[in-house]
Amino acid sequence: MSSTRTLVSPLTLSRPRGKAVYWTVFTGIVLLFALAFLFPVYWMVTGAMKSPDEVAGTPPTLVPHHWHLSGYTDAWDLMDLPTHLWNTVVQAAGAWLLQLVFCTAAAYSLSKLKPALGRVVLGGILATLMVPAQALVVPKYLTVADLPLIHTSLLNDPLGIWLPAVANAFNLYLLKRFFDQIPRDVLEAAEIDGAGRLRTLWSIVLPMSRPVLGVVSIFALVAVWQDFLWPLMVFSDTDKQPISVALVQLSQNIPLTVLIASMVIASIPMVLMFLVFQRHIIAGISAGSTKG
Repeated sequence: MSSTRTLVSPLTLSRPRGKAVYWTVFTGIVLLFALAFLFPVYWMVTGAMKSPDEVAGTPPTLVPHHWHLSGYTDAWDLMDLPTHLWNTVVQAAGAWLLQLVFCTAAAYSLSKLKPALGRVVLGGILATLMVPAQALVVPKYLTVADLPLIHTSLLNDPLGIWLPAVANAFNLYLLKRFFDQIPRDVLEAAEIDGAGRLRTLWSIVLPMSRPVLGVVSIFALVAVWQDFLWPLMVFSDTDKQPISVALVQLSQNIPLTVLIASMVIASIPMVLMFLVFQRHIIAGISAGSTKG
């Protein structure tokens, strides 16, 4: 019977002095990490409640001298946040939906249907991960500006965000690796019961894949929500720009407190989404480490 070696031995933990030292050090480390992660958030939230002079003052103040909520109300109106937040939601939701549909279908095909030259196709898809994203910006823009065959422009159109987002090699590979771990016996039992391949995917594979689908959904939404360069190139119309581009384009001659408040409001949806789906994220990460 093998014993597991730990930093603190069980004998030391059994003593009152050792237990007190252990929990003191453990609590201190947890508090330090919590402070390191939460203090920037506190600084940003309270910074929007200070006066412009106090924000720019030296030395900085930890607590506002006077609490002002006008920074948030001014940000909502002056920066036209409802319009740009809605634009971001539309762009992120469309990219997420199309990515789930096409990446899931491609991953299922490569994993379970075993098409001819499937390994070659998968190798070509994975090879795109070696290409820097910046190197693809110009070809993507030329393609979107003049779509081949139909010769139409997708500039200032959400499709200009949705269609390039579908070709996500990392999420496709993540889904394929998860599908590879689904036992073949489960699929064969569905075939014996008369389920076709599409019905097997819908009724068997997808319900079992909820953890990894949650992870892919988070990756897809966050990628579109925080992207700046590509939406800046696609949307020249200010009224159609997402929040990431609008914050930069409209920040001229705007008080610093209003700009900070705008960034706080823009980050709220992603924070809420993480808090709601954190259980699925952890389950999806751990799902890749088990087999069977």
